[in-house]
Amino acid sequence: MAVKTSDETSALERLLRPLPSRMSAELARALVNLRADEQTQARYEELAAKRTEGQLTTDEQVELEAMVRANTLVGLLKAAAMASLHPAKNA
Repeated sequence: MAVKTSDETSALERLLRPLPSRMSAELARALVNLRADEQTQARYEELAAKRTEGQLTTDEQVELEAMVRANTLVGLLKAAAMASLHPAKNA
């Protein structure tokens, strides 16, 4: 499985950096509470188990990589949402 580089994550972080100052509280709360549905979570767990066992097909590998990338993006959006809801206090 191709692994996303830290450069990709860093680029996303830089792209999303201005987001907290422009995000409504309603959107921020929705992002913080965002969770995968049961079907998506079950599929991820199935693919992860098959990967561990070395049993992924090429199509399944592509599907798992897409899920991991989506999860990374959602994680960065959640971090931005938390920053919007709880801004750091300047000393």
